[in-house]
Amino acid sequence: MTGDKDQSLGNQQLILVLNAGSSSIKFAVFDKALSEVLSGMAEGIGGASRLKVGATEIETPFIDHRSALSAILKLLPKHGIALTDLRAAGHRVVHGGSKLTAPVRVTPEVRAEISSCTPLAPLHNPHNLAAIDTLAELTPDLPQFASFDTSFHASNPEVATRYAIPKMIETKGIRRYGFHGLSYSSLVRRLPEISGEKLPSRLLAFHLGNGASLCAIKNGRSVATTMGYSPLDGLTMGTRSGGIDANAVLRLVEDNGLERTKAILNHESGLLGLSGGKSDMRNLMLDPSADSAFAIEHFCYWSLRHAGSLIAAMEGVDAIAFTGGIGENAVGVRARILRGLEWIGVRMDVDANHARKAQLHAASSKVHIWMVPAEEERMIAIDAAALLEAV
Repeated sequence: MTGDKDQSLGNQQLILVLNAGSSSIKFAVFDKALSEVLSGMAEGIGGASRLKVGATEIETPFIDHRSALSAILKLLPKHGIALTDLRAAGHRVVHGGSKLTAPVRVTPEVRAEISSCTPLAPLHNPHNLAAIDTLAELTPDLPQFASFDTSFHASNPEVATRYAIPKMIETKGIRRYGFHGLSYSSLVRRLPEISGEKLPSRLLAFHLGNGASLCAIKNGRSVATTMGYSPLDGLTMGTRSGGIDANAVLRLVEDNGLERTKAILNHESGLLGLSGGKSDMRNLMLDPSADSAFAIEHFCYWSLRHAGSLIAAMEGVDAIAFTGGIGENAVGVRARILRGLEWIGVRMDVDANHARKAQLHAASSKVHIWMVPAEEERMIAIDAAALLEAV
């Protein structure tokens, strides 16, 4: 059920999943079979805000995350979900640091550790904590669980995570962490179900969206990824620069100051900066201008450059998987990337690509190619359910 149906779901022991951003809260509700029964989002928090729950949309002001989450909870009963039907809440937390490397139940100690990671993710962790704290106030008896975007990459070897800086500085948390871990965890779980085959030993995963990264997955474990200390590193992204020389960053700081440089690299660069105003891949692909064409090529070129690096980290590749908004829907981008990987024996089925089918490889391809829908919220629900059952 995802629409405006005033019928009760009954006491189905539902799991509420929350994904809090800087000015939004996305949510989804899952039943005992871990099927999504309702989803929505509060956006524009602190400004001209709007709440969408199922098919219902309301223009309403939210001064903060607490008021937005309170409004979401008040609307749930109108969609047949009583708060007493909830058996748990699961949260996406962007950064777990070096200690929180697996899903956990939120305790005072865990909350303190998430808070201590705020310097590592100042744009994300405070909002994740705001959702945790608000829910604890509004429904104090509801068990809460946290799943971390960084934890999937905890299996990376130290040679992959350590920057070549003095150890004294590295101990302050300056190292590579990697992100999009919930997406990659979900992909590892879903791909065998989609393909009907066991998980490939050496899997090159493309999570392509407004934020984008690649991951080298060997025997189901991350061994290398393109994002580093923060989600700014690696590929060209919607508004983030991706990889940039540290001395260039220092020059930008000298010329513009620290806060202005943060805004330039995180919010004004990437596809937006290259194209002169467009960050959405759909809009870029519809625009015939040379700047938009160059932005798309830049995105694909650096995806390929990093792909070669991750293939080397795995010492080969058996399969490729695409996920994320661009990875799932941008037919032309997928085709350009796969054409650039023909040197490893990739052969794309053109008709399957245009039809957006799950299997994208031709019969003659030496490397299997798959499209896997992103299911990050469901992965969080799965984590929470597993922890509940383990108690």
